[in-house]
Amino acid sequence: MPLFGHLTGGVSNTKIEKSRLGLIIERNIRAIGAICPKLRLLQYIIMPDHVHFLLFATEPLELPVGKYISMLKIRIGQEWRLEGGEEGPVFIENFYDRIISRKGQLDVAFRYIRENSRRLAVRRARPEFFRRVNGLDIGGRRYAAYGNIYLLRNPFREQVVVHRRDSEAERAAKRERWLHAAANGGVLVSPFISPAEKAIRSEAEALNAKIILITNEAMPQRYKPAAHDFALCEAGRLLIISLPMEISRTSCLAMNTLAATISEGEAGEGV
Repeated sequence: MPLFGHLTGGVSNTKIEKSRLGLIIERNIRAIGAICPKLRLLQYIIMPDHVHFLLFATEPLELPVGKYISMLKIRIGQEWRLEGGEEGPVFIENFYDRIISRKGQLDVAFRYIRENSRRLAVRRARPEFFRRVNGLDIGGRRYAAYGNIYLLRNPFREQVVVHRRDSEAERAAKRERWLHAAANGGVLVSPFISPAEKAIRSEAEALNAKIILITNEAMPQRYKPAAHDFALCEAGRLLIISLPMEISRTSCLAMNTLAATISEGEAGEGV
């Protein structure tokens, strides 16, 4: 529910016009140091129906970070009711957090938050490229999928799978066939697990390839692809199909079997 504001502008000049409640949320997030002086706000954005912000703890905290988030939510609710807002919580219960621990993650988080409104504008401008399907029928089984579902209608679908037993000549022949397909409007289908398969994907994307990516990750209700895959969705060049399983030899075989089913023409007829 877009209670915190609404999107204005186009893809190149997006802005969130904050509601009265959105302004209260913004004011309290910017003042989070009043709740805990050891927390410094690095980046934030108030979206129409959710909030992202990036915090830095300058010293070890006396309480778990969730306690301070809870205090923040309580303050926002109290101020909202003082200004005549309706009773009840402003936010749903709990929140999702991630600790930044690896090199490069901070820059990724900054960009993700900064570009969140543009991503929303892109999804609204091109909904057919960001379609979510929960019961996609492929070979008699149902899968969750996200992206350009019409890639399944492309008649030129090539499975990308590199076997360890492949000779150098076989690998070279496969690479030539896959890149030719990619450069001429075909779709490459694969989980792209091995380094050799990832290298093919990278080369193919440079040729503006279309990709059907099989993933072992689940697609929760608010699933959105990461930055690189989002850019491919924006161009209509990606469909992600979920086969949720723990990564193992069995799951890798299952994903490759699904890729083979798709590439052999047993998908797309009902799309």
